[in-house]
Amino acid sequence: MGISFHRYDAVIVGAGLAGLAAARELESHGKHVCVLTKLHPLRSHSGAAQGGINAALKDDDSTQSHIFDTIKGSDYLANQEAVELMCSSAPETIRWVERMGAAFSREEDGTIAQRPFGGQSFPRTCYAKDRTGLTILQTLFEQAHRDGVEFWDEWYVADIIYHEKEQKIVNGVVAYNIKTGQKGIFYAKAVLFATGGYARSYATNSNAHANTGDGLSIVARHGIPLKDMEFVQFHPTGLAGTGILISEAARGEGGKLFNSKGERFMEKYAPEKLELGPRDLVSRSITKEILAGNGVGKDKDAVYLDLTHLGKDKIMSRLPELRELALTFLGLDMIKEPILISPTAHYSMGGIPTDTHGRVRYDIQNNVKSFYAAGECACVSVHGANRLGANSLLEATFYGRHVGQTIIKDLEEDKLLTHKEPDINDANKMISEIDKIISSCGTERVPLIRSELQRTMTINAGVFRTKEKLLEQKKIIKKLKRKYDNIGIDDRSKIFNTDLQEAIELGHMLDFTAYIVEGAILREESRGSHFRDDFPKRDDEKFLKHTYGYMDKKGNIKIDYKPVTIGKYKPTERTY
Repeated sequence: MGISFHRYDAVIVGAGLAGLAAARELESHGKHVCVLTKLHPLRSHSGAAQGGINAALKDDDSTQSHIFDTIKGSDYLANQEAVELMCSSAPETIRWVERMGAAFSREEDGTIAQRPFGGQSFPRTCYAKDRTGLTILQTLFEQAHRDGVEFWDEWYVADIIYHEKEQKIVNGVVAYNIKTGQKGIFYAKAVLFATGGYARSYATNSNAHANTGDGLSIVARHGIPLKDMEFVQFHPTGLAGTGILISEAARGEGGKLFNSKGERFMEKYAPEKLELGPRDLVSRSITKEILAGNGVGKDKDAVYLDLTHLGKDKIMSRLPELRELALTFLGLDMIKEPILISPTAHYSMGGIPTDTHGRVRYDIQNNVKSFYAAGECACVSVHGANRLGANSLLEATFYGRHVGQTIIKDLEEDKLLTHKEPDINDANKMISEIDKIISSCGTERVPLIRSELQRTMTINAGVFRTKEKLLEQKKIIKKLKRKYDNIGIDDRSKIFNTDLQEAIELGHMLDFTAYIVEGAILREESRGSHFRDDFPKRDDEKFLKHTYGYMDKKGNIKIDYKPVTIGKYKPTERTY
């Protein structure tokens, strides 16, 4: 089976909200676009986002308040210019998806319903019951498909075509068809990565099986840096023992947290905001209660989330999916009894560095030509060290569309190069990796290496960190990489070879987790989601700066820093 060649104005990798928003924007402006995705677009992880999408719509709220809440929630690591751009565009973003058909929940007067989320000064989270992500995902997919976007689902993108020594330009991607094994080279004037997050590197996580951080490692292997990777958010409320998310909407509607003593313990950690403190604070508070022996459940590794006081009608009208999840996986009915929750790895603040318009950087100041990133895989740094709930759907939808507009502008101003001539050698790296795995007779098994990586990342680089544990994790990753060099798989066929796919994905996970650990070792402070027991205070003098990690040919990570650009809002103590 030979290699197929394809040409587009833009190739988008990933079909979540960011990828779909960009694709729809480009196609509606007459550009020839394709979307490559590991799975069907409607199975993208954006559809799992339950709680809502933020925008300052009410008269008593304001864009400035939304901006400040986001910057304060980020522990002042956010790019304030990027935050201002996103928050000021939030109302128009809501109107854009609403005009396309997204059906938001409504107040009695017909306005879009909004509820409070953690770290907010006002209730500004627009929602569609507890299925907001899926509602917007379905809407964008329908409209992108109607406009003529070509979807290549079940294609695995294995590499970019990057000319590092010539002009630092990306001319396309190489991929293979998961269904058939067919290999393809997709040339484009612009390439956009919207490949999602990397929380699957932890044992208990809320992420879809496909969220293996491939996009990050693909670019890192070409010497492009990864930014702020040490900041991984643990969501406070995953169903105990499963990691399945119970949305912040549950606390936004009035859910209360209790320990085994019956104490509403958030009164001592966040006396003003209580359960609606920022996610990093609430996750640490729950973990502290569990570590202090105040946990509940068979293994005393959870706390109670009580929603019974809301009543059946409110739960069934606003949180019906959350109730079903708790019934299905724990056998607990939140209408009648508290449910058991514990923190779960959830969101990635770090990623591929970009400027405020989505252009990927190859160092602290310079951009790669024709290469863009948006959504959770990108780090334009609107979330800094900690993301506020319901800002993720906003970032993905707004920045997806905004980066699409940037690509249109660059195409029309002829800033991007014309198509590269077809060259079968562009696929050599992908073919070599596939052939090596398929032909290997190694004795190590992918699931065992992956499980050890996830288990040890949770123990050593989780909610609480120390230098000792992080250094131990660094050694473990090196050991697992040596084991990975000796992997063997059982399936050597070309048809739906999930053994091959999971082996490739594991290689990516081993690469990007090294960035998380290296950045965490060197950041000797506590900021947002990164908490060091041995350095429990935030240190603005030394660490009000972004981490840039570079991988050398031997897989070692070198760390550089870029100072945070402070705008209108100066760092102050973050109290709730």
